[in-house]
Amino acid sequence: MPHFTRHDKDAWPVTLAWLIIAFVCYALPWHAFAALPAAPEGQPVLRIQGSNTIGAHLLPELVKGLLLEQGYKAILAEPGQAQNETRVRARDAQGRDVVVEIAAHGSSTGFAVLKDGSAEIAAASRPIKDAEAAALSASGNLRGAKAEQVIGIDGLAIVVHPDNPLRELSTAQLAQVFAGEVTTWEDLGGRGGAIHLYARDDNSGTFDTFKELVLASHGKALAASAQRFESSDALSAQVAADPQGIGFVGLASVLKARALAIADGESRAMLPSPGSIATEDYPLSRRLYLYIKPNKRNPWAQALVQFAQGDRGQALVSGSGFVGQRVQAMRVQPAEGMPERYKALAREARRLSVNFRFHEGSATLDNKAQCDVERLLAYLRQHDKLDGKAVLVGFGDARQDPARAQLLSKLRAMAVRRELAREGVVFHGIEGMGAALPVAANDDQEGRVKNRRVEVWVY
Repeated sequence: MPHFTRHDKDAWPVTLAWLIIAFVCYALPWHAFAALPAAPEGQPVLRIQGSNTIGAHLLPELVKGLLLEQGYKAILAEPGQAQNETRVRARDAQGRDVVVEIAAHGSSTGFAVLKDGSAEIAAASRPIKDAEAAALSASGNLRGAKAEQVIGIDGLAIVVHPDNPLRELSTAQLAQVFAGEVTTWEDLGGRGGAIHLYARDDNSGTFDTFKELVLASHGKALAASAQRFESSDALSAQVAADPQGIGFVGLASVLKARALAIADGESRAMLPSPGSIATEDYPLSRRLYLYIKPNKRNPWAQALVQFAQGDRGQALVSGSGFVGQRVQAMRVQPAEGMPERYKALAREARRLSVNFRFHEGSATLDNKAQCDVERLLAYLRQHDKLDGKAVLVGFGDARQDPARAQLLSKLRAMAVRRELAREGVVFHGIEGMGAALPVAANDDQEGRVKNRRVEVWVY
């Protein structure tokens, strides 16, 4: 929590904003305030529905972790009444059973049941849509920091046989390949003859992500010739055994296959790694969300969100094959095309695994960035980097002229500095790199928003 010494009326909005951020992102464990309430006999204490990507494995682990932290015993996850459903059972100190129900039928289903009251949490592997937010408006602002919680980052790896000489592809090339429009490796500058396509099945959140980030964004659909798999591990094993194969899996399932570097628009090609996914620089990265109704607080829902944001919850996120949000330092190799000032940073400093991004059309930090302020402060305190050891580097998009792009990129970095300076952070430098080093295509709004970011480096 920040320390405030001002007593004039201007301090109150700042104080209130920080109290909200600290409560939503880093409140004390729920049991520090009150015991979680029991439910009527036979009724679940919490119902969660939505994304299969989150609900298949991660959510049961988070629920079990919360129950363990709360002191429950005999914790067990078992199949629910239908496919892709799980019931987590446990017993309290008085011998009473507690049940949490998880239904992983897709992100859209989560918002539908949140609206009709048949679930308290919607899990989503995409942000809420305008129509969904409007339908839930009676329950409060579902895009606000109290409702929208980013609990981790996911990234898809495009995998090929280890002996395939190809090293990188663009998202446009990927879309053509998986649509069946590019059919030989020679068409891509490689060798090996006909391309064999391997894809996850239609029930997979991994396929949903690939469809959204690659196929749909380029106006394509998956070729009927693609062989479909229920398991990412099985798909990866098949690609690793087929010199002509290509497929997509979660980062944890690369195994004996080899991942390609991926570029989007004018961005440099990037390999999937925990660092590039954590910063969301990697083109096939996406956020994983939990949504709760801000105007109808359920103590179990609030407790699970807080547990997921904490160190133990983030460890479970990482252990489930996703990328957690704990801040870490990374070495970056200087490379061709980097501005000279950026190369100097790469040689002399380390980049942190956090990027600050902003609400669309605004200089206000988005909900993830607000929580990342506290994560960054904790890192800087722990590693004695509060006084003159950190550099903020702002970036923009290419729509403006170069001088304006550089100015706006520096202003974004200064907006982050204001948040951190309230806690006494003194920066070594503030840089604006303009439209340099894009991480996404600038020809659509989503890509431009992704390029408007602030990196953090430390000496």
